[in-house]
Amino acid sequence: MANQSSRYPILCASFNQDNSGFAISTKDGFKIIDSNTGRLCYDRAVGAFIIVEMLYSSSLLAIVGAGEQPSLSPRRLCLFNTTTGAPLREMTFLTSILAVRLNRKRLVVVLQEKTYIYDSNSLSMLDTIDTVPNLKGLCAFSPSLEGCFLALPASTAKGAVLVYNVMELQLHCEIDAHRSPLAAIALSSNGKYIATASEQGTIIRVHLVSEATKSYSFRRGTCPSTIFSLSFAPSLQLPDILVATSSSGSVHIFSLGFETNQRTKMSGSFLGSILPYSVNDALDPAHHHVLHNAVSAGVRSYAVVRKVDKVADSSSSEIASCRNIPSLSTARTSLHGAWSVNSTLWQSFQVMRKPHDTFNGRTSIERSCCNT
Repeated sequence: MANQSSRYPILCASFNQDNSGFAISTKDGFKIIDSNTGRLCYDRAVGAFIIVEMLYSSSLLAIVGAGEQPSLSPRRLCLFNTTTGAPLREMTFLTSILAVRLNRKRLVVVLQEKTYIYDSNSLSMLDTIDTVPNLKGLCAFSPSLEGCFLALPASTAKGAVLVYNVMELQLHCEIDAHRSPLAAIALSSNGKYIATASEQGTIIRVHLVSEATKSYSFRRGTCPSTIFSLSFAPSLQLPDILVATSSSGSVHIFSLGFETNQRTKMSGSFLGSILPYSVNDALDPAHHHVLHNAVSAGVRSYAVVRKVDKVADSSSSEIASCRNIPSLSTARTSLHGAWSVNSTLWQSFQVMRKPHDTFNGRTSIERSCCNT
């Protein structure tokens, strides 16, 4: 990918709904970049923005200013058309906007103690959700119209999450995921799973949204660490992949599909017969792969799985290989105030699947680093 720089640090970075592109914003404007090629798709120097959200690869952006200019208030949401270079609609709120999520039917605006649901086409308000104080604007949104859910913190004292059905405009469930307050939430694109991490950052839990039941518990590590991002792979087929980035500088890759088969294996063992599934999951390292030193420790980073390639193994017609290619975007600030975005593509986490759901773990990590 091409190398680009600016005099200013990055204010925000976000991927679109299918991870095909991402947006970054600095003090002098914002850019839209193609995740596959690193090509600069759009560049506009109009001032500082703290939120830039894309609607897939369309010309519509939802942008919120950083407040350094009167016209770029953090209380004002602007729906912007990149084709015409003009605002389509502006909406002003009583307090600062902390997060914005959208799909083709719904627009979600998160404030500190309220969340508003709008119709994306008419922009008519559909519902208002009163929330606990959400200082970081923590939320998760599944863009699928069939399983369109919104997740918000339900407590400031513990890691409880509220799951709201955005299409039916009703509360779906509340999940007690952790003892400590939440630090990160992610919903799979189809709304099937929700992943959570607490401020401790040692355990990542995945719940089945439809039943509000815990399906997986993954141990990231033993030392506390801040989880910066959680992201599911877009594939609807096994193995389902969850990727996490943290303040340690490592990228963690968890296989939900592989772990399911390990459960069956463990349940027949002596250890599996005396330990509950949640403990087994946390202790079993077979489904956990780590890319160490992916970024500098402490640098806020985001990682997504852009696609899942299935490659047939020529050595056996009975073996299928699932190769997952995450795209990692990191923002850095140097001593001189320069910013850079590193997009790293690597082929990682190969899982060889044989008949009868028997897995032989095989990991291949090949990094191809590109500086943007």
